Amino acid sequence: MSRKKVFVVCGPTAVGKTAIAIALAQKLPTEIVSADSRQCYSALNIGVSRPSTEELLAVRHHFIAEYPLRQNLTAADFEKIALEKIAVILENHDYAIVCGGTGLYIKALCDGLDEMPEVREDIVEEVESQYLLHGFSWLLEALKAEDPAFFEAGEIQNPSRMLRALSFIRSTGSSILGYRTFTKKDRIFDIIKIGLDLPRPVLYDRINRRVDIMIAAGQVAEAERLYPFRHFKNLQTVSYSELFEYFDGKLTLKDAIDKIKQHTRNYAKRQLTWFRKEAGMHWFMADDPDLIEKIIVLN
Repeated sequence: MSRKKVFVVCGPTAVGKTAIAIALAQKLPTEIVSADSRQCYSALNIGVSRPSTEELLAVRHHFIAEYPLRQNLTAADFEKIALEKIAVILENHDYAIVCGGTGLYIKALCDGLDEMPEVREDIVEEVESQYLLHGFSWLLEALKAEDPAFFEAGEIQNPSRMLRALSFIRSTGSSILGYRTFTKKDRIFDIIKIGLDLPRPVLYDRINRRVDIMIAAGQVAEAERLYPFRHFKNLQTVSYSELFEYFDGKLTLKDAIDKIKQHTRNYAKRQLTWFRKEAGMHWFMADDPDLIEKIIVLN
């Protein structure tokens, strides 16, 4: 008996994942589970390019604007939530679609995460406050001194992973690397991974234009409304942190907008690097007019 299928649509920001996932969901038909680590928070809208009202009405979406900003969801949380939502979808459909650009969330769903001991919340808060006070160089030196194994082999250009590693070793006395087994978990469904790309100049132009659209739609006002909560971990992200610097008088508005574009382009490049390393990815150009048919053939 053929197993049910989950299409995972991923790729860099602004490549067109949402539109393609919706077209695929309408064709099959089925529902979509978002795999975006910021669109899941109800307070974040314009700055995270949340799907529009029309898009949300076109196909039922899950894991969009469902959680308060102060709730720090992890990849492990997403794994559990996504598996539960997919199970419900597959009760009534032969397919489900996962769509997003958060690489660790997608890896958690596809491969599973290793079981790890709890990290103390007071230590997490202390590490994050020290990072905000002293910056990246402090974080780098703290890891070098306290977790040399992670410093040598971990992702030391990724502040969120670095913060997690430092909080972990201060909570448990052990390096987080020691808990990685690299054992893939079994799923009750088959996974078909779809990677989307565009020529770099086209992608970067789309990113720049998207930022201009966000600003015109009211992103400055949205960031200003959230400014009192700027210390929240979930606001230490592109399109908010740059505007917070503008409100602090550290940047002009033009410079802040330029930095949003630059940082978003940098993020897209990192996303592509991550997804290129994923095994079993089927790559397509996002502007291929026959894309939906080519994806369905993979079934």
